[in-house]
Amino acid sequence: MIETKHLTKKFGDFVAVDDLNLSIEKGELFSLLGLNGAGKTTIIKILSCLILPSSGNATILNMDLIKDSQYIKQRINVSPQETAIARNLNVQENLEMIAGIYGISKNEISDKVEEMIIAFNLSEVRKKKARLLSGGMQRRLSIAMALITAPEILFLDEPTLGLDVIARRELWSNIKKLKEKTTIILTTHYLEEVEALSDRVAIIQKGRIKAIGTVAEILNQTNTKKLEDAFVLLNEEEQSI
Repeated sequence: MIETKHLTKKFGDFVAVDDLNLSIEKGELFSLLGLNGAGKTTIIKILSCLILPSSGNATILNMDLIKDSQYIKQRINVSPQETAIARNLNVQENLEMIAGIYGISKNEISDKVEEMIIAFNLSEVRKKKARLLSGGMQRRLSIAMALITAPEILFLDEPTLGLDVIARRELWSNIKKLKEKTTIILTTHYLEEVEALSDRVAIIQKGRIKAIGTVAEILNQTNTKKLEDAFVLLNEEEQSI
């Protein structure tokens, strides 16, 4: 579904993504794990065709990231780090709006909206203005809006950032259900989120992959017993260079 080759992004002299080589398979939930500023969001922005790489390239759905970006955008979607909702519209209106923007026919919109409301347990708040929802409900709505177009690939950038423990666990449950139909690339700095959701994970530091594989494979690579220990070890190695 995604393959990058020497993907690099610079902002002036700062290297945000450094020679990224990555392959993600259909149906995977692939996590990018790293501290704030590690380059995770920049990777998402490149792969979702929001910004161009400085060098290197990638294929998304067997299409060229740069040459075929308009075609790729029609088949993917993004739930950004910032909760992307229209705060003065209610839940149903938000879903109807985004469906209309993406060109879903009027005959289909009602069914699509109902599908998302049921999938994300939004029935009781469907007529409530988005600004009055809890943080967890707002994140649910934001992801539902990204999914209403039935994307083949969904990018989730820090989907549970700032949520309390209960809201985070509820959203995890929703994300697990998505794996049945959609390839998901998730960025996070929560270790427990990676362990709960990921098929594979790449630990990112200063725009580079420091380790990649299943959690078990990363523990084996670093000769550690916990993901937290592996993560700390790799960060300490980076700081000592």
